[in-house]
Amino acid sequence: MGAQIFKTPTSNSHHALTFLLPVLLLIITNMQTTVATSSSSQTYKTYVKTACNSTTYPLICYKSLSSYASKIKSNPRKLCIYALSVTLTASKNASSVVSKQSKKAGLTPTQKGAINDCLENIKESIDELKDSLTSVKNLGVKGGDVQAQLDDIKTWVSAVLTDDATCTDEFDDVKVSTAIKTAIKNSIVTAARLASNALSLIDKLS
Repeated sequence: MGAQIFKTPTSNSHHALTFLLPVLLLIITNMQTTVATSSSSQTYKTYVKTACNSTTYPLICYKSLSSYASKIKSNPRKLCIYALSVTLTASKNASSVVSKQSKKAGLTPTQKGAINDCLENIKESIDELKDSLTSVKNLGVKGGDVQAQLDDIKTWVSAVLTDDATCTDEFDDVKVSTAIKTAIKNSIVTAARLASNALSLIDKLS
């Protein structure tokens, strides 16, 4: 009976294993990181949803803020910053819509005046939101009375709601086309609801 010949692993097999091990480790590590990131992301979205449940319009609140959950994390001040930011964006959009409607042909002087008055109110609300946003970002940074700073912020955001309401009230006694009125009111209602939500979240900071 002839002697048995035992084959040892070839050099190529050895190199293949040497290459595959780090790759497999990298894949496993990436999978673990992905799972951890996904878990954290869900935790942050849950935080935003829970916070939004205490607002006037919870569904609008969550829809407007959930995409920022990973930046907000579980920080109530950052939540307010983003709530004010999306409100500011909506208010700028409303300003653009109202401005566009004021340029429509065929408006009477009275109609044009009502739309321009509305536009001025929206511009004031934008300034108040900018002040609010700056103050929330700097809340407690330079010392001072935090509660007094919060009171100022709430006053500004409340003024935004008043400005938005005043804007839509302009059309109670002035007849304009349904298309113009709908475009203006829809844009302002969106901004107003976001402002109301932001005010609710700011109240929680007190």
